[in-house]
Amino acid sequence: MKKLSSIVLLLFFGLQAHARDPALLPVGSIQPALILAQPAALDTPALAQELALMRQVAKDRTPVQVQQAVADDADESMFIFAQVLGPIFNAAGLPLTAALSAKVKSDSGWVGAPAKTAFLRPHPYHADTQLPTVCPTKAKHDSYPSGHTLAGYMQALVLIDMVPEQQQAILQRAATFAHNRVVCGVNYPSDLEASRLLAYSAYAVIRNQPAYQQEVKAARQEVRRALNLPL
Repeated sequence: MKKLSSIVLLLFFGLQAHARDPALLPVGSIQPALILAQPAALDTPALAQELALMRQVAKDRTPVQVQQAVADDADESMFIFAQVLGPIFNAAGLPLTAALSAKVKSDSGWVGAPAKTAFLRPHPYHADTQLPTVCPTKAKHDSYPSGHTLAGYMQALVLIDMVPEQQQAILQRAATFAHNRVVCGVNYPSDLEASRLLAYSAYAVIRNQPAYQQEVKAARQEVRRALNLPL
């Protein structure tokens, strides 16, 4: 028994040593399972209402909406906001911004993963196998919160630190990016709202970190030079 316990402890600490730490957030600073409410369960009126909305969205979505939703499914970087800032806002030309974006995306996964594990919510296409989807699906039950939406809002809030003049347009693009998870047929509207709440909670912590302040200052200068905005 003692030998078995030692093995378990070694495995535990080995896994801990290889666990991915957040890049910008302090370890343990966000406890998403304590922030989010329990999502609607299967066979409840609340879930039935969400599924009805999703069926309607699937029925009404246009080819243009599908094309954008599929494109958004493949990108969780800050450069989804090129639709707001123009084609000059791209990773190749903005290496400091790209590096910061990669850290934001990584931290969004770190924030969302424990909540997904805590709630284990089936995706809409699990609850309704007839719901037509246009983006990749998976067997895993981890719909709540939406990882894409969480990343999108966190990227948006960081970008607003760099280009506050475009705050409203950036937030609108983030909302569209989030809604495209419903257009895809892969997340409930309540998944999106949970992600938005977590994104704002995480950003409230990130923005006070000295390392973040230093990185966002450098990225801000890079972006504003590229866009010919005052420094």
